[in-house]
Amino acid sequence: MSDARYVATPEALAEVIAAFRRESPVAVDTEAASFHRFVDRVYLIQLSTRRATAIVDPVALAELAPVGTLLADPAVEKIFHDADYDLRTLDRDYGFRAVRIFDTRVAAQLAGEPGIGLAALLDKYLGIKLSKVHQKADWSQRPLTPGMLAYAADDTAHLPSLRDALERRLRELSRWEWAEEEFLRLEGLRWTGPADDGAAYLRVKGAKALRPRQLATLRELYAWREGVARREDKAQFRIIGNESLLGVSRALPRTAEDLTRVPDLPASLARRHGPALLEAVERAAAIPEKDLPRLERPPRPPHDPAFDLRQEKLKAARNARAAELGIDPGVLCGRVGLEAVARVNPKDRAGLSSIGELRRWQVTAVGDALLAALA
Repeated sequence: MSDARYVATPEALAEVIAAFRRESPVAVDTEAASFHRFVDRVYLIQLSTRRATAIVDPVALAELAPVGTLLADPAVEKIFHDADYDLRTLDRDYGFRAVRIFDTRVAAQLAGEPGIGLAALLDKYLGIKLSKVHQKADWSQRPLTPGMLAYAADDTAHLPSLRDALERRLRELSRWEWAEEEFLRLEGLRWTGPADDGAAYLRVKGAKALRPRQLATLRELYAWREGVARREDKAQFRIIGNESLLGVSRALPRTAEDLTRVPDLPASLARRHGPALLEAVERAAAIPEKDLPRLERPPRPPHDPAFDLRQEKLKAARNARAAELGIDPGVLCGRVGLEAVARVNPKDRAGLSSIGELRRWQVTAVGDALLAALA
């Protein structure tokens, strides 16, 4: 969309926001650079009404308060596609909170669409083909190319029309109230980043299968990689991937020749980072046995055959009802909801409605089937 307005001055931002607040709805999207940078942040904000698109540059603007005012304006509906990430990052970086939200991804899920990506929905409902050429672009770079700006504009320019088509479909299916309940819940989303508890290395897939000395090695390697990534402002996997860190941790190499035999460690990375990798292994080898990290596994709850049977019955009833409605079973009622129902074991609709893990629309849509399964 070549006529999108690029906004990089306070005066232009104030003008755009004032105009857009008179033209509900406004589509919103953000671009970050977590694929490229160590520190993730919002590098672009796209806004579209039915008639115009603006691309706001947070790198050029020291103050974005007008955007926050727009998002918080209850007179303006805000359209997102998959709002979860955008809402959390806008809260994290600026403390912005959005109200009166329409999420086209959520709407598509509730409509039973098999493809809920933006490209698939625009193709199906509007016959528009989205380009994917800049899908993994580095949005932190400046200047942005005309192609990148056009790609960014397309992410919001068509959302108002898609929003209308999905509302019509939801109303045809008598599911509009379902969507309204879900949209209202989105207003409560806040940034909840990973805890800085020194245990991030334990979240590496495969870490919990390591022995204590190997685990200590992974901890050293992870800390080293994080330091390099922070200094170079690169995503951690661009320094060295988790599989390579695990491979070194399992093998515990002591020499450069040992490194060449480590599975999952490419020769180029062994050459580039060899001394640092071996130093991390050496530091871990010097840790006294009593100080090695050990995983404390929580005791398993006692086995409850009756609970398991209720879960199986509820899952079968949920799946059958989902097939009737033409909706994904996990959207109709996910694992957490089914477990809560099995735990409470309600006898009637009032008991079902008291379960906090269930939405009101879920009680209406699948409640009778769940109660029948428990009866």
